[in-house]
Amino acid sequence: MKFFIAFFLLISSFQLEAKTIVVLGDSLTEGYHLSKEEAFPHLVETELKKKGKEVKVINAGSSGATSASGLKRLDWYLRAKPDILILILGANDGLRGLKNSDTEKNLSGVIEKAQSQNITVILGGMQMPTNYGASYRKEFAAIYPRLAKKYDIRLIPFILEGVGAVPEMNLPDGIHPNAKGHKLMAQTVLKSLEGLL
Repeated sequence: MKFFIAFFLLISSFQLEAKTIVVLGDSLTEGYHLSKEEAFPHLVETELKKKGKEVKVINAGSSGATSASGLKRLDWYLRAKPDILILILGANDGLRGLKNSDTEKNLSGVIEKAQSQNITVILGGMQMPTNYGASYRKEFAAIYPRLAKKYDIRLIPFILEGVGAVPEMNLPDGIHPNAKGHKLMAQTVLKSLEGLL
């Protein structure tokens, strides 16, 4: 009888310690033209489990998604009761030349909603290609550190660090990371999670 009680308590402790992470993003998160197993959210979960972490990482990436869709999509994923939200949206806003002020407002809404549910937020920063003009690129890039400071959240300065504009890390379109690129993105995300699990 004591054995079963001890076993039950052990299982319960694992359930209590288990963390759910939602990665809310676009095609960069989804793993455009890659298998689910090659996309960085799955790689992050695999690496964390190898380290003995009880964790579930949900890939909430959707190709073509903009910051405007973030709040509605977050509402859906709140059903999973996430402990951590990794927010990586805005790239499509920038590529479409949308107003930076609108992108910032939309991202703010997602962050505030998550924080109201006691969800820890990590913000993944983005940058625009050089052909978008220095002024626009500077204004766009500034959105992410400003939000991180305002809401006191962790910031990944550039989610595509070491991947963006590196041919061998991307598909032939030069925009979406290949499997090798996603492996590097996974390492970047893992660093941002240190001390949270």
